[in-house]
Amino acid sequence: MGLWTLLEGFLLLANALAILNEDRFLAPRGWSFSEVSGNGRSKSLKGQLIGLIYATQYLRVPLIVLNAIIMVVKLVSG
Repeated sequence: MGLWTLLEGFLLLANALAILNEDRFLAPRGWSFSEVSGNGRSKSLKGQLIGLIYATQYLRVPLIVLNAIIMVVKLVSG
């Protein structure tokens, strides 16, 4: 497993986190941002993971650009 494969794996993970919907998936399971920020538990592991999910959701446009670059590189290199 090379560095390129590892970077592709992180990109796929970021894509998976970016498409999670708060209303349909996160809130019913107790993973909404308002629960963690209101209670002051943002330093816990759960709070950190929720922060990561919301950070990837705000970075959707750069993810689209990175996905396009990866597709072009894959098409060119084979």
